[in-house]
Amino acid sequence: MESTVKLYSLEYNQSKTYLMTTLFVVGNILLPQLCHLFHQGGMIWLPIYFFTLVGAYKYGWKVGLLTAIASPIVNSLWFGMPAPAMLPIILIKSVILALAAGFAAKKFGRISLPILIGVVLTYQILGIFAEWAITGSFYAAAQDFRLGIPGMAVQILLGYVFINYLIRK
Repeated sequence: MESTVKLYSLEYNQSKTYLMTTLFVVGNILLPQLCHLFHQGGMIWLPIYFFTLVGAYKYGWKVGLLTAIASPIVNSLWFGMPAPAMLPIILIKSVILALAAGFAAKKFGRISLPILIGVVLTYQILGIFAEWAITGSFYAAAQDFRLGIPGMAVQILLGYVFINYLIRK
């Protein structure tokens, strides 16, 4: 399943960069709140990453990077999730995701499920090594692969839908 869509590479001096970032950060605030209504919803659905993926892929790594940094910080300050102790790990994974998605969009100039699978696996695998280095626990670092497979699948499938069909402009 492959599609050519209009992809952008917004710059920091464009107001649209900050408008889109704001929209994606709001999405990354609302979606985790919804998922946290369910037991282990954040750990299973990995909602804080969804709009970072969409934003970085559709509008470039700069929008993705701003979204990746602002979303976890705002969520942590306003709602205590992610917990401050987890914030560095979430930030690292978010930044890796933004850079991987922006890179893939620029390199391939199109979207497909295999490309999104590669993007999600990239940030998850590199994130495992970063978390393992920080926590010293491979078991803790591999938690997303123990619990978060549904969330990764949603990122890939709904990310594809959002990028292709819901963000046409």
